[in-house]
Amino acid sequence: MIDLTKNREGLQHSIDRAREKGIIIPKISQMRNPDLIPDSIKEKLTNVGLWDINPLNLFRISWRNEQKEVGGKFGGVNFIEIPSALTGVKARIIILTGKWFPTGCHKVGASFGCLVPRLVTGQFDPTYHKAVWPSTGNYCRGGAYNSALLACQSIAILPAEMSKERFEWLKTVAGEIIATPGCESNVKEIFDKTWELKTTRKDVMIFNQFEEMGNCVWHYQVTGKAIADAFESIKREGDRFAGAAFTSGSAGTMSAGDYLKEVYPTSKLAVGEALQCPTLLNNGFGGHRIEGIGDKHVPWIHNTKNTDMVIDIDDEDSQKLLRLFNDPAGQKYLVEEVGVPADFISKLSLLGISGIANMLCCIKMAKYYELTEHDVLATVATDSGVMYGSRIEELAEADGAYSVVKAAADYAEHLHGIRTDVMEELTYEGRKRIHNLKYYTWVEQQGKTVEEINAQWYDENYWTDMHAEATQIDALIDEFNDATGLLKKL
Repeated sequence: MIDLTKNREGLQHSIDRAREKGIIIPKISQMRNPDLIPDSIKEKLTNVGLWDINPLNLFRISWRNEQKEVGGKFGGVNFIEIPSALTGVKARIIILTGKWFPTGCHKVGASFGCLVPRLVTGQFDPTYHKAVWPSTGNYCRGGAYNSALLACQSIAILPAEMSKERFEWLKTVAGEIIATPGCESNVKEIFDKTWELKTTRKDVMIFNQFEEMGNCVWHYQVTGKAIADAFESIKREGDRFAGAAFTSGSAGTMSAGDYLKEVYPTSKLAVGEALQCPTLLNNGFGGHRIEGIGDKHVPWIHNTKNTDMVIDIDDEDSQKLLRLFNDPAGQKYLVEEVGVPADFISKLSLLGISGIANMLCCIKMAKYYELTEHDVLATVATDSGVMYGSRIEELAEADGAYSVVKAAADYAEHLHGIRTDVMEELTYEGRKRIHNLKYYTWVEQQGKTVEEINAQWYDENYWTDMHAEATQIDALIDEFNDATGLLKKL
């Protein structure tokens, strides 16, 4: 459960800071349904850019933003349906697109879910604490951005080998940046740095996305509902929601799968990871290049008991497809030779590296379960290809000029050639095996207890009670906004 105990002194400081800076905090229910946002706030957003450091952009932490860089309001869920001509499977695959969040990534939602409960209870005092955002990339971007919007100081932690776009943007937002050794899979090094800060500095509060239940609550309530609404909007007679697949990362998005399995009880939920670091599949280790899905451990917030399948994706597939989808020669090949509709091609840039890996997970899932044209699978594109321009340049330098021949080879090997290998449908024992891996990170290293880890597995109400805390958090946000008096003045 999320601790919602109030610290009166810290809360008053938070209220005073918000009143001074003109900060109104949105509720989770408004992120689920922007129709609940006051019209006066929507009107003010007409003059605000999507990436502006403006507290009004807190209300744009939603999958339902209008697709505009400046002045957008709200509409339907932002998603695309991948043509079967491209996927090679009959099942329909829909992907929520994170590009239209502030910062171009849905991690602003996960970080909001972690910071705001501490802020509106006064546990986090913006006049004293610094918010520490340990991440393999996008989460610390979202955390630093939300900190700026909420007038809080921030420290971003991420691996030194992440894309230069991430570091360059962070320099404009975060108060401090710490680059830890290694690449995407070096999560232990990030944990070590946060533990060092936690034990040596009293003025920091760690928001570790891998253990913060606010991450779960936000995705369960907001992402889960958005996927369900997207499915209902394209559902035809006889269609069914067959399941969802998400690469692990912090496992926050997996909580959307918990929501979907409640709404669609026959659906399946799969978790993906990099083949080069097969932690869930084979208790393995290693480095990989699928940015955004840190591994070598099982996140504390992963409800493994509700996970039906593990799917491993070769990072070479995601890299080659990134270039195929974004190079003019690759796009030309997909239209003229594969039969992808010309008006769809530009939408491929909405998929970042992890989004491509998520799509591949859905393709493998569709092939494994022999899904038909009446089955719909869903996933998310955390960010877009815009975040990986330097990676595309690196691929060009390594492989040379792109051509139709290279596009054909990449399509044949890395997309059309995807098979149902390196994946496992989980039994009860398989789920328990993955759950037990949490012990080594969270009990031995991070101070959790055996009682807590057992409660996650044996307590039937553990996850549902936690998801339901959104109602209490919203009530606290209402109290906070009432105390600042800003909402009443609009």
